[in-house]
Amino acid sequence: MIKYFLPVLIFISGFTFAQGYKIDLKIDSAQNKQVFLAHYYISNVYITDTVNLDANGAGTFKADTLLPQGLYKIYLDNSHHFDFLLGADQQFSIENETFSPATIKIKGSTEPEEFNTYFKFLSKLKKEGAELQKKLKTAPDDQKEDIQNQLNQLTKQLNDYWKNIDKKYPGTFLAKFLMANYISELDESTLPANIQQNDSLLLLARFNYQREHYWDYFDYTDERFLYTPLLKPKMETWFNKVLYQQYDSVKPYVFNFIEDVRPNKRLFQFATSFFLNQSINSNIMGMDALFIDLAEKYYLSGQAFWVNDKSMKKIRENVLFIQSNLIGKTAPDLTLENFDGEFVNLHKIDSKLTLVLIYEPNCSHCKVYVPEFHDKVYEKFKDKGLTVFAIYSMDKKEEWLEFLDKHKLWDWINVWDKDNSSRFKVLYDVRKTPRIYLLDENKKIIAKEMSVEQLEYTIEQKLK
Repeated sequence: MIKYFLPVLIFISGFTFAQGYKIDLKIDSAQNKQVFLAHYYISNVYITDTVNLDANGAGTFKADTLLPQGLYKIYLDNSHHFDFLLGADQQFSIENETFSPATIKIKGSTEPEEFNTYFKFLSKLKKEGAELQKKLKTAPDDQKEDIQNQLNQLTKQLNDYWKNIDKKYPGTFLAKFLMANYISELDESTLPANIQQNDSLLLLARFNYQREHYWDYFDYTDERFLYTPLLKPKMETWFNKVLYQQYDSVKPYVFNFIEDVRPNKRLFQFATSFFLNQSINSNIMGMDALFIDLAEKYYLSGQAFWVNDKSMKKIRENVLFIQSNLIGKTAPDLTLENFDGEFVNLHKIDSKLTLVLIYEPNCSHCKVYVPEFHDKVYEKFKDKGLTVFAIYSMDKKEEWLEFLDKHKLWDWINVWDKDNSSRFKVLYDVRKTPRIYLLDENKKIIAKEMSVEQLEYTIEQKLK
């Protein structure tokens, strides 16, 4: 679906030339049709210009200013469109019988011409590769090596093509765009023999190499990549798969990336927003600490010039609810009233492990999670060093009693805060339930937000 973009973004570019753009278009199958010139921006496509083609299918897109270099699209509707690359020289012609990429003819500008030639070359290679893959599935064992070698040769042809373009047109966006697809590979023959002969060490060497060389041929400081669909998925793979999935390991790489792109306002905005969202939505335990770091450095400090009041309010709220319960921090101390009216202090509980479990009886997830945890995990470890500090999050004592009786939870430390005077809902982020925090003997948070199965495994490892 094509979306309209704010006009202010259409003509702003870091690449300034004296001339404007002029693209003569002729599409035989689109006589008397309105056709759009559209551009990619991060992960969407937006309208840049429109033209009504005449009875011969001809028309011209033009303006006195240059467009941002990037990947563009000639678009009629969802079934009729094709892409082309727009470089520094933006005066050329495009002809096509239909909207098929196979029949595009571009003249007058080197970068879109060469990209068109490359696209056809790539289509040919893909077709050959698909045929070889099909053969490989059914080939006798004595033929598979030869077919695999042919596939490897196709990859070499593609890599050589990119390198030749880079050598022929150095510094152009065409060269950068093609080389951005190149993946640097570790030459394992250069590794010490002990690493080559050890599967675990070899795997680690490959991982470290990919992490350190992932961006070798992709210049993420070049704003033009915002006008392609390449940058965002590349960053997603890097953040979620290439970097070691642990907060302390991810943090320095993310901050270095942001500081590298800081001189470019557009890239700075995109990268900072991207990593903030990735960290708050990550499924990796402890990655919310990265959200706090990013929010404090760039947002709460006023450096995030693009954020409106509504977004800033949400960020401040998330910081408020997350900052006190990060992995590695000492859990906020609580002194709460138990069912019999006596007060119990969390930090004075003498136990190898303490689970802070906050629940609401009418929460559909709690109805399943709480009794399952009690019967499957707590019963297994209650005599081995596990204590449960279970907080009823509401203020209806009869409801609480009914839940405790129904699921036989009287062997826990059951507490509540009917007046909400302890601020436990903020300190332990009770915006949803159940909330789970596993504490060590010093009441440091060592895990949180786990399934019953994950808790069982973690507790078992900790109590060995």
